[in-house]
Amino acid sequence: MRLALLGCGTVGQEVVRLLHEQSADLAARIGAPLEIAGIAVRRLGRDRGDLPVAEDLFTTDALGLIKRDDVDVVVEVVGGIEPARSWLVEALRAGKSVVTANKALLAEDGVALHEAAAEGGGDLYYEASVAGAIPLLRPLRESLHGDRINRVTGIVNGTTNFILSAMDATGAGFAEALDEATALGYAEADPTADVHREGITEVTAADMASAQAMGCTINLLCIAARGVDPTGRETVSVRVHPAMIPRSHPLASVGDAFNAVFVEADAAGQLMFYGRGAGGAPTASAVLGDVVAVSRNRLAGVRAASESAYADLAVRPMGEALTRYHVSLDVADRPGVLASVASVFARHDVSIATVRQGSAGGPAGRDGDAELVIVTHVAPDAALAATVGELRGLDIVRSVTSVLRVEGDA
Repeated sequence: MRLALLGCGTVGQEVVRLLHEQSADLAARIGAPLEIAGIAVRRLGRDRGDLPVAEDLFTTDALGLIKRDDVDVVVEVVGGIEPARSWLVEALRAGKSVVTANKALLAEDGVALHEAAAEGGGDLYYEASVAGAIPLLRPLRESLHGDRINRVTGIVNGTTNFILSAMDATGAGFAEALDEATALGYAEADPTADVHREGITEVTAADMASAQAMGCTINLLCIAARGVDPTGRETVSVRVHPAMIPRSHPLASVGDAFNAVFVEADAAGQLMFYGRGAGGAPTASAVLGDVVAVSRNRLAGVRAASESAYADLAVRPMGEALTRYHVSLDVADRPGVLASVASVFARHDVSIATVRQGSAGGPAGRDGDAELVIVTHVAPDAALAATVGELRGLDIVRSVTSVLRVEGDA
């Protein structure tokens, strides 16, 4: 089996090294040896250390390499949208199998790539694009193929998880924890490159303290959950946001720069996949796992199952997602305030689970103020957001100091 490798950066170099070091084992698993037909790079002559590969295998003509008749599998670790999209569509339409670690491309154009794979008859595998080295997609697609998956909740960004873990452990604020993450090489100097727009920049030390008082921690979660919309149509709710989860939840124990994905299925019950979520070697491990799978399929003359029935589920609008809110308010400290606040929740049909009131001179530090911390029962996100919006306009509410979603049974 001959491979075209697109990209030879941190991950690409680890792929080459593992191919060399584990060649005998890989050949035994596949039933045929793996050989590198060529490596497409942006610039020739770059110092790549002691990489165990002949210099004449490097080329700047990625498209020409892909089109070669002796290439069976194309491995893409370049990243970005273009030209990676054009390269992979070309390879798939030509009947070659593709392994990619390109999460940005899959998120933007995954449907088109699957269509190109179906047209050409090859495989499209992308285990390395999700949670680094953690085996996740193939277990979901193959091992749990006979089960019904209802909910997947994940911590899949090592940088944000490191920052939140540091804030939880030390009481530090976001800026201090980010500085520590940057110093350790987990984060870029510009945090917006790593943090989703509904990310963790607004999470404060006070939020962490409030979570601890509830027996919770705060994590940045990605959630995909099956459900039924008001018309009875089956849907899937997909969202990414910071949330409080109880410390008894398996994901609450995931610290530092690790990733984990928690799966809930009908028959299998609860499963958790845990491990390193980033880095050259972990990602290369996932890439080679896919290379073995697609190579075995090609030798057997078969093609793996593509998208499952889950792909046909309608995506539910965020406003219909069912969740809970933790709302901190700085309010006037006088009679009737709690009743006025509660009436706003009632008008939006949001039920209050718990209320905690702090002493006068609350977070804003003004005399005559108090802190109210309200946790709701489950309600549509749109109703919860509208409630918070109305609270912001009340004269008795000095400020809405924090809004966090609550997941699990906290």
